[in-house]
Amino acid sequence: MTETLHPLRIAAAPISWGVCEVPGWGHVLEPGIVLAEMATLGITATEFGPPGYLPSDPHELRRVLAGHGMAPVGGFLALALHHESGKALAEARTQAALFAAAGAEVLVLAAATGSDGYDTREPLTDYEWQTLLDTAATVSDIAVEHGLRVALHPHVGTHVETEAEVERFLADSDLDICIDTGHLLIGGADPVALARRYAHRIGHIHLKDVRLAIADEVRSGRMEYSEAVRQGIYAPLGAGDVDIAALVRSVRDAGYRGWYVMEQDTALRPGDTAEGPSRDAEQSLRHLAEIASSAASARI
Repeated sequence: MTETLHPLRIAAAPISWGVCEVPGWGHVLEPGIVLAEMATLGITATEFGPPGYLPSDPHELRRVLAGHGMAPVGGFLALALHHESGKALAEARTQAALFAAAGAEVLVLAAATGSDGYDTREPLTDYEWQTLLDTAATVSDIAVEHGLRVALHPHVGTHVETEAEVERFLADSDLDICIDTGHLLIGGADPVALARRYAHRIGHIHLKDVRLAIADEVRSGRMEYSEAVRQGIYAPLGAGDVDIAALVRSVRDAGYRGWYVMEQDTALRPGDTAEGPSRDAEQSLRHLAEIASSAASARI
């Protein structure tokens, strides 16, 4: 008997076309261009991108997404959880209400430093770490009130970056995490091994492939993260040093049925078009199709 495989729920995110919350990150393509590129590639679901990139009125947001055949997945929200928690919680309430009204499923939370960008950070005191945990728990409560899930996103240049910090967060909090294969690897973790150890704590997945030689430059402090992105640290899926196939097999076998969001962070220069990012996204889609096909063949 052939076992029926649950299809991969594949989505995209505007960051793959250079749309980032960091001021001065790079040239920002219009939402209509990015969504049209996704649709042309056959992608039917997307994260929202940074707050304010897509319409902040839920009716208009739904109309824009529907006009391109896109289902809303949710979005990334970087908040300074370790201090001024009232400010973070106010923004979480605003975004959770928008996400829910638009029909999204998940709020992807990052423990931002409070500074612009992801190039520098300072260590937290024990008190600040506990504040981070308490604020994240309250953000989760807010999300649940709106029918959303929260996944904490380990991310370069935030206060949950390294493997030790991810392990500490998982021990100290009951929130699920977003397995971002790229940020985990840059932070020093093996994303496949971590996903196997914490299969029951995976709330969301961002798929990135990484050129390890550049990641080593970031991890050692010889290169800032923003420069590494410009130097091409992220490769199309299957063209870098992350075993994407092993990751997908592992989480599927463990029962993960959530989204696989393709994210290859890039920064565009003035005059750049969507052509390069779309070409990379197409290559990534082909790789995911090959993974799915191989998995199906193995079960026949």
